[in-house]
Amino acid sequence: MHTDTSTETIDSLAKVIWDYMLMHQSLKKVDGILALGSRDTRTAEQAANLYLAGLAPFVLFSGDTGVTEHTRTEWGMSEAEKFAEVAMEMGVPEESIMLETASRNTGDNIRFSRRILEERGIAVESLIVVQKPYMERRTYATFMKQWPGMDFIVSSVPIAFEDYATERISKEETINAMVGDLQRIKEYPAKGFQIEQNIPDNVWAALEELIRLGFNTRPIA
Repeated sequence: MHTDTSTETIDSLAKVIWDYMLMHQSLKKVDGILALGSRDTRTAEQAANLYLAGLAPFVLFSGDTGVTEHTRTEWGMSEAEKFAEVAMEMGVPEESIMLETASRNTGDNIRFSRRILEERGIAVESLIVVQKPYMERRTYATFMKQWPGMDFIVSSVPIAFEDYATERISKEETINAMVGDLQRIKEYPAKGFQIEQNIPDNVWAALEELIRLGFNTRPIA
């Protein structure tokens, strides 16, 4: 639990990291959409909107459950299956949807999805990869390492940090997740999971202050 510090101060620190995580890549027509699962169904909505806008001929939803298995408990199904439900409710036809239901982390999302496409003989040279806003940069760094040579764009639901929290996903949970992701951006290249990313001094300083305030529930094992 974080210490007694003003909400304004905490939000200001968190927003520094949030803004760093966004890639601001321009969208274009691609061969397919790959949406990475989580508790946040707005990722599924973004993927569906991109499909319905005619940017790709199919959507591949990837994800079993996260390491805490919140989604399996809440939904009784994999993240990919839940995301597919959301997309179909929005008008994406079932025949335009593929599922990858085994992955438990970002690297698995990419490797397992690539394998599914290869096994089905679906040739893709370009993708839009849809993720939560604060995971755009780590997804980019992971994708560059795990699927080199692929032309891809990282996208997320367009939403400000101040508006991101919901009844299901608290601001505190989001800040803890961002702190954990930024630590992984720094440490994972040495493990071979991601490419290196430059982390500006002010961004790392914001992380260190948030950790000092108690936001560090997702440390690297």
